[in-house]
Formats: sequence, structure tokens, C-alpha cells
Amino acid sequence: MHDLEDRYVNADAELIFGQVELCVLLGLRGQNPGALLLLEIAFIGKGKEQDRLSQTFEFNLSEITQLAQHEFFMPGLVDTHIHASQYSYAGTALDMPLLQWLNTYTFPVESRFKDLEFANRVYTKVVKRTLRNGTTTACYFATIHTDASLLLGQIANDFGQRALVGKVCMDRNNSVKHYKETNQECQEETCRFISELLNKKYPLVKPVVTPRFAPSCTGALLEQLGAIAKNNNLHIQSHISENVEEVKLVKEMFPESESYTHVYHKYNLLTDKTVMAHGCHLSDEELDLFRQTGASLSHCPNSNISLCSGVLNVRKVLKHKVRLGLGTDVAGGYSASILDAMRRALESSKVLTIQDPEHDTLTFEEVFRLATLGGSQALSLDDQTGNFEVGKDFDALRVNVAAPGGPIDLIQSEEPKILLEKFLNLGDDRNIVQVFVAGRKVVPFTDATPE
Repeated sequence: MHDLEDRYVNADAELIFGQVELCVLLGLRGQNPGALLLLEIAFIGKGKEQDRLSQTFEFNLSEITQLAQHEFFMPGLVDTHIHASQYSYAGTALDMPLLQWLNTYTFPVESRFKDLEFANRVYTKVVKRTLRNGTTTACYFATIHTDASLLLGQIANDFGQRALVGKVCMDRNNSVKHYKETNQECQEETCRFISELLNKKYPLVKPVVTPRFAPSCTGALLEQLGAIAKNNNLHIQSHISENVEEVKLVKEMFPESESYTHVYHKYNLLTDKTVMAHGCHLSDEELDLFRQTGASLSHCPNSNISLCSGVLNVRKVLKHKVRLGLGTDVAGGYSASILDAMRRALESSKVLTIQDPEHDTLTFEEVFRLATLGGSQALSLDDQTGNFEVGKDFDALRVNVAAPGGPIDLIQSEEPKILLEKFLNLGDDRNIVQVFVAGRKVVPFTDATPE
């Protein structure tokens, strides 16, 4: 691989989307000296045609980098739902169901993010960790604190991660009284957050309108946030139907609505740029409404199990033609790796098969798609990323299945598909040699990378 200034990349690999033997990058957006240069895929061709390709696209054969026998490129991983602010206690506090968990652990910790020094420590750690784990795109929940949320956007930009960042909105919260805003504060601070983040003109970091979930918001706030998202053509993220107790609570708080999904729909928060986390207990009618509006779901299997919330029937969601990606849901999910989310998604599907032998179990190929192209589609970013297509940005992982000191032992020569399956089931950050976002090498971190 070459540095940012270089134009071309070679990849000898057979990936799940087909044979990719020569993947070339071309400079796309470099506005002025010192500006970030973003690179898109210029062509995909066969390695045996490199002489012809080198003449057509005017590069020297000496610029080609040959990958090792057990190396391949794959599309970058997409985390469609992660609470950056909860990373400080990830791996702990998994002994309560959702609503009690929020009141006991989450809200007290999130209230600390008014301290920008604390916010900087946590947000720097989570962005670096997710990048090392191969997450090239992340959809982040921050907290109610505008300045800390802006800081998260800055950190993601500084490290080169593609990100949607949401300042959390909640005007209902009786458990931690100082951790909520008034309706007016929510509206004003959300508008300030959106304006200031957009004015930064970060090429890969954008705001996302973020009502925490219906129980923490009044109808008036939900209506205002729906209008803000519509007027600014913004993404929307929230939670839906995570556990049974939550669904019952929503019915009590919004008795005029036919279902949880109809609450969001009523306030124009269910659009083709919406991603809702969980959805474990959605009815067929609600899934139909998701399909009709173009809204997406984020499957968060680790937290679904860790908080005893439920098991999402992915096959049912896909049969309803609802867009679906994977999320880590830190810290309800204890791992910040989408590799873990893939494994938990497979396990959850197999649990459903144990309960019903007629259930069509997911394959690793299907879960791999959810973690890449599926995630980019769920975030309405599939015109930019998600797979290797000409014109899309080069978001990619360079994987070495046989990395020295890594977790995978290769006993014999294996075909590329087996190498990919082994990495998805056994691999970790030690196998991820390099990470690229829009052609920029962001892992390994350089001396110039901010701390």
C-alpha cells in the first residue's frame, strides 16, 4: 500500500462480492493544498489484465503492491448503533433489564459528559478502538451536552472515521434530575449542534437528529425534532421495541398511537434516512410501515442478549424488505467490534432455529453483508461506501489471516472463502493490518495522529 498521495492500490483477493484482483484508487476530492484528499475506486479488474489496465489508467506496474498469500481486502465494517458515551463502562453493569439499567448506570455516567476533559478521554478511546476493530463508519449517540457532542465529531474527523454523530435529546427523565433538558433547550441546542457541526465542513462527519427514545421525549419534542430533520434533510436515529417492558411503557405514554412505530411515524421521524435500533418486538404491521417509509433497523444482538431484551428475527425483517445493518450498541453490548456483532447475529439466528427447526438460519455470508453493505444501506450511505464498486469511496480493511501472534492457526492451505470465514469467526484487531477510509490509511495510527 502507498500513502495518501499515491493514486493506486492493488488487491489480490477473492471476496464475498466476487473476485477482486486489482482495485485502483483515483484522487477524488482535494480542494486545495493541505486539504484532505478523498479517494474513490476508479476501476476493478483482473490481475492478469494489469498490462492493459496500466496503459488505460496510466500507472506503472511498479506501483502495484502484492498482498501476501493469506491477505485480502474486504469492505470496511459499519456500526449502525453505538453509544460513544457509554464506552467507559463497557464490559460491566449487565445485571439489569433495559429500563432499570438506564436509570442505574447509563444516565449517571452520561451526565458526566458536561466535563469536556472527561468527554475527550472517552471519545478518543472509543474512536481509536472502533477504528482498530475495522469500523470505518459509525453511527454514534453522544449525550445531551452540545459541546461534548461537537467534540466527538471533531475526534472522529481527526482520526479519519466516517461518522454520523447525534446530540441526544430527552426532555423526560426523573431518575437523574439534572440529566435532561427542557423542550426549548432541546430544540435550541439541537439546532446549535447541527449548525456548528455542519459549519466545520468535515468531509466524512455529519449530524444525525437523535431523540433518545419515545419514553424520554414528550410529543412536542418529537414533533420539533421531526421538523428539524425534515427542514435540514438530516439522518434520524433512535431506539424502538427493545424489550417488552419498554413497549408497554410507550403504550401507556402514547395511548393515542396504534403502536410504538406509529409514535415515530406520527411525528415524521420515520423516513428513508432513519435508523432505529433493536426492533425485537415489532409486529408485521410495524415492519410494513418501516418498508413503506424506507426506515431502517439496526440489529444489536450482543445487547439484546446481554440485557435480556429479546431476539430479533432477522429473517422476518428481511422478508418484509426492511433495510438492516448491525450495531454493537455499546455499552448494552459489551464489545465495540462489529466482528462480535456478526458472531452474535449468527448465534441469535441459531437460537431461533433451536426453538423452531423450520426457521431459516442465517449464513455467515448473509451476516457479512449486514456488517458492510447492509449497514451502509441502513444509514443511507450506500452511494458512498459498503462494498467495492467503481465510484464509491475506498473504505477497506487489509486482513492477514495468518498474522504473527494472531488468534488464527492455519493448518493447511485454504481457499479465500474459508480464509474469510475463519477471520469472521476467529479474527480480531491483530488480523487487521491496515484500515482505509475514503482511501486514507487511518490504521496503523501515525505519529501525527492526535492523542
